[in-house]
Parts: sequence; structure tokens; C-alpha cells
Amino acid sequence: MFNFWIGVLFALVNFGLFLLCYRLFGRMGLYAWIGMATVLANIQVVKTIEMFGLVMTLGNTIYASIYLVSDLLNEKYGEREAKKAVWFGFFTLIAATIIMQLVLVFEPQPQGPEIQRSLETIFGLMPKVALGSLCAYFVSQFVDVKIYSWLKKKCPGPNQLWIRNNGSTLFSQLLDSVTFCTIAFLGEFPMDVWWQILLTTYLIKFVVSAASTPVLYIARSMKVDES
Repeated sequence: MFNFWIGVLFALVNFGLFLLCYRLFGRMGLYAWIGMATVLANIQVVKTIEMFGLVMTLGNTIYASIYLVSDLLNEKYGEREAKKAVWFGFFTLIAATIIMQLVLVFEPQPQGPEIQRSLETIFGLMPKVALGSLCAYFVSQFVDVKIYSWLKKKCPGPNQLWIRNNGSTLFSQLLDSVTFCTIAFLGEFPMDVWWQILLTTYLIKFVVSAASTPVLYIARSMKVDES
């Protein structure tokens, strides 16, 4: 149960920092968050844990917050701003992957091989993980933005925000999870473990997104400085 409770705390910390980032920096804070989240999610995902007897990867919580950002931007600033944020996150992940691969090429000092091995452990998998993440991110985020915009027309009421939020993520995160796990992890783990990772990846992302609905209501009601 330790991983479960630390996971709850982890989600609360992520949500709290997200709200603080938006409160302090406004719309620019949302772009900063989506750039940070895309990179951190792809670092965290190399770590697997066990919860309720199932194998899962980290990174799902902060990755789910990306949908929170795009939905908030779509809600308050329109579809164009949400799409711009998607492209910003896409560029951030590509840039981080290229830069860190070049970092690994440098020859370390003789007394520093442990640091090099540690970096290789984390970022050596990043190209394959990043490819899976880029494909999944690109497809699912634009699908999420489109579905949210459609639901915004069909369910425009202020109190129907939960429909727009959860309705758009229900399908887009399934598409994201299948695409990412197939490219990044198929062949890296036994099939039974791979299925567990796929299942838990989708469930955690969707549960976190559903749990973030009150956070989205709070963020929408915030008065922030847009100057």
C-alpha cells in the first residue's frame, strides 16, 4: 500500500504545483508546464513499480497533467492556443532528446564513469521512449483538442466542464497509451508484463485526469495576470 499512498501524495503535489504555476505566471505558465511535463514524463517512465500486484511505469501522473493544460487552454483561450501548446510540448521533447543524446557522446573523465552509466541508464532508452511518446503525444493531443472543441459546442454550459474534460480524455488517452506502449515497450518486456503496463498506463492516466476535474474548475475560476 506504500506505493498507493505515495502515489496519492504525488498526484496532489503535481496538481498543487500546476495551480501555483498558473497562478504565478498565467498563460505562459501553462506553456512552461507542458514543456516541463513532456520531458519529466519521459524520464520517469523508465522506472517501473508495482501497485495492487500490477506492474506499471511512472510518468503517468505528470503526463496526464498535459491534458489538463490543453483542456484549460481550450476552455479559457480557445482551440488555437491549445494547439500551440501541443506544438510547444512536441518541440520541447524533440529538443531534449537531441541534446541529451549529444551529452552521452562526450567522453567522461576517468574518475566519472558512474555518472556516465547513470545518464546512459536514464537517457539511453530515451530515443525509443521519445519516439513512442512523440507519436502518441502528437496523435492523442490533437485528437483531445478536437474532441474537446466539439464537446464545447455540444455541452457549452459552465457546469458541463466535467463532460468536456473527461469526454475528450476518455478516448484520446486510450489512443495515447496503445500507441506509446506499442512503440516504446513491445519486445522490451514479456507479453504479460506488457499488457499490465498498457492497462495500468491507461487506467492511471484516466483516473488522474478524472481526479483533476476539480483542479480544472479551480484553474478556470482563477484571476491571473496575463500581461
